[in-house]
Amino acid sequence: MYPRGVSAREAYDLVVLGAGPAGERGATQAAELGKRVAIVEAAPYPGGAGVNTGTVPSKALRASALYFSGLRQRGLFGRDYDLLSGLTMRNVLHREKEAVEALREVVRQNLDHHQVDVVYGLGDFEDAHTIRIAPSDRGPVRHLRGEVLLLATGSLPNPGRDLPRGPRVYDSDSVLRMETLPRRLGIIGAGVMGCEYASTFSALGVDVTVIDGRGRLLPFLDAEFSDRLRLEMERLGVRFWLRDRVVRVAMDRDGVALHLQSGATVPVEAVLVAAGRLGRTEGLGLDRLGIGVGDRGHVSVNAHYQTAVPHLYAVGDVIGPPGLAATAMDQARVAMCHAFDLADKARVAGIVPLAVHTIPEVAGAGETEQSARERGVDFCVGRAPFSRNARAQLAGDVGGLLKLVFRPEDRALLGVHILGEGASELVHIGLMVLHVGGRIDTFVDATFNYPTLGEAYKYAAYDGLSALQRRRA
Repeated sequence: MYPRGVSAREAYDLVVLGAGPAGERGATQAAELGKRVAIVEAAPYPGGAGVNTGTVPSKALRASALYFSGLRQRGLFGRDYDLLSGLTMRNVLHREKEAVEALREVVRQNLDHHQVDVVYGLGDFEDAHTIRIAPSDRGPVRHLRGEVLLLATGSLPNPGRDLPRGPRVYDSDSVLRMETLPRRLGIIGAGVMGCEYASTFSALGVDVTVIDGRGRLLPFLDAEFSDRLRLEMERLGVRFWLRDRVVRVAMDRDGVALHLQSGATVPVEAVLVAAGRLGRTEGLGLDRLGIGVGDRGHVSVNAHYQTAVPHLYAVGDVIGPPGLAATAMDQARVAMCHAFDLADKARVAGIVPLAVHTIPEVAGAGETEQSARERGVDFCVGRAPFSRNARAQLAGDVGGLLKLVFRPEDRALLGVHILGEGASELVHIGLMVLHVGGRIDTFVDATFNYPTLGEAYKYAAYDGLSALQRRRA
């Protein structure tokens, strides 16, 4: 017997709210198990923030910035080869629009291949098993019943109570809808999105100022790499006001004046508010199910990603950090394997790689020097500057660094940290050694192609062994 308004035709083994990376993976995982699955998406297209407003668009914009600025060529030829004269936002965003459309189609095809029913409209919880959907085409309200429900509605930009609003103020979702490229941009927040957009816009010739109340960039990074990233961004032209905050905003027809607590005034043409993101839970009717949310809109879950209602699972940004698409997808797989009693994937990996797509990139996995010290873990480090790497010299990328953190007693690898172009790819070599509990000897024993950036692992390991020998002398 189905609730009023729900027919057998619209009853499913799984109903997913949200067609972003987490929702898509959860839906297809269940479909591969032979389950009947529907996915509900409020936007008129699938992909979530990962494809439409966040991960992919920002990286496409970064690629355009590198192309138009000629930054990759400057280190090779010792002069500027740029195409910035007369550059417009239409030029810059051309590749972004192509990439987004292509990846939306990839998601559509994947859901279709797995025979997942996609319903576009705004969904909320009518009861513990029923999703009520107000269709985006103003058609009749629909009701979908799911024996299992998966909440994967993602996140939205944090507007902040004391942060500016107005026609010249953008957030991490709306920034790519700028009609013109500003000459001066103020960015409030030096988190991941703030730093990524700061370096990208600076590469495009925009005068960028970043304001943040914290003392250093991206505190989750190894401190040495946080400091190096700031130096590289300053070389790119980014100015920082750290340990400071905006206390007043004055707008006129010509621009925006940001008045800081320190007494300084920063005149800009546009402002990007990058104050983090909130879980997208408002209006979902979770209170009807007895499920509360935290101050930042996040839902609490257990180790299997179950909420307080056991058949309702939640994954991705809606449950809070780390806010990574890759982690969200794995969470969804774990949740669905638990929901449908499959032992294929019981947990998300204990060590997750992080990458920040600034210019240059920075990436890491495992322990930093600071986290090891705080945990009372004895450690030693080995470094390989890119200035000594043949491939980096050929590419003109000599400011980078690869660092290994390892345990002295058995030389077990504890962490790997990289700054430089390609860091987001290069980190996976170290990640796999961490994943199997390997030692830095692995890099010494392995043969790396020459000239490659991967070879830096071998020389970081040699440096670490030399440091260990000096320490024991």
